Amino acid sequence: MNSSPKLIYNGPRLSSKQVALAHGAGAGMESPFMEYFADGLASHKIRVARFEFPYMAQRKLSGKNKPPDREPMLRSCWREVIAHLGNENLVIGGKSMGGRIASLVADEAGVAGLVCLGYPFHPTGKPDKLRTEHLRKLKTPTLILQGERDAFGSRAEVAGYQLPPTLEFRWLEDGNHGFKPRKLSGSSETENWDQAVSAIVDFVARLES
Repeated sequence: MNSSPKLIYNGPRLSSKQVALAHGAGAGMESPFMEYFADGLASHKIRVARFEFPYMAQRKLSGKNKPPDREPMLRSCWREVIAHLGNENLVIGGKSMGGRIASLVADEAGVAGLVCLGYPFHPTGKPDKLRTEHLRKLKTPTLILQGERDAFGSRAEVAGYQLPPTLEFRWLEDGNHGFKPRKLSGSSETENWDQAVSAIVDFVARLES
């Protein structure tokens, strides 16, 4: 990489609990979704670091809608962020693609935990192209937060994937890929986001115990 990714932080500087989050394919680290989770975790005294992959940083500079970098570049970026933050007591993860790439480097990096916010189990509309093989071998403690009707892997679909019990799931009621439910569900996007934040806080606390 030509330059280190810019990091923005939320939460207490000296916290022993640290979470690094990467964005999804379509929106950067300052999207409403990413802001909400960073602020929510910070309110529980967790230090949160966010960054952008090179293509997203360039998209902001040029105004051109560049596609995501190839996977080797995305992995390299994550490795650089982890090296900068240090892997001790570090939980990595992120939204969709950001969490998926984190899951590909978690074991080798020796981080404390992994959190995926809407894991893309398959490309939308292509349920046969699964991205699950490495998940069956993961040794890093992992929490996957998933909307029940996520187009990238719904609750009904995931039930048939034969994933190991070491992967912890928290299902968000009637949620889509961004955890937003339909009005008829009686739930709200904010309620699902709050439940997801609470699940992460609990997960991080259990890693320390």
